[in-house]
Amino acid sequence: MWTIDASVAVKWFCPDKPDEAEIDKALLLLDLAMAGDVHFLQPPHWIAEVAGVLVRYHPVTADSNVQDMLLFDFCETIDHASVYRRAITLAKTIDHHLFDTLYHAVALEAGATFVTADARYYAKAAGLGGMALLANIAPHNGIPM
Repeated sequence: MWTIDASVAVKWFCPDKPDEAEIDKALLLLDLAMAGDVHFLQPPHWIAEVAGVLVRYHPVTADSNVQDMLLFDFCETIDHASVYRRAITLAKTIDHHLFDTLYHAVALEAGATFVTADARYYAKAAGLGGMALLANIAPHNGIPM
């Protein structure tokens, strides 16, 4: 099980955006999910956050991209009180925005791995465990490691 943040999911819809790095790795995660090999556990705000970026990057296709995300059957939204408690603790511990720590909290509470392309968040939170930087993911027998 994996949790991916908006910095990863946005890459699914911006395959030719020159300032987006690691698109191939983000697309690998999407391909694995669509094949049924990976399941994503997500916080409730994830689609809204991705939509907010897409409407700026690709306003013409943002609506259809969001409609596609709403149909993903490999994403489960986790909305438990324990996730919010953990996210608040993380936000205070590393002095970071709650919307980012919610992704990490979902992964920690569910025993999943949180994957982010946000190097700044990774540098602050990697020591807390349960996460991987998208740049460090490599396919290994079809499974990201």
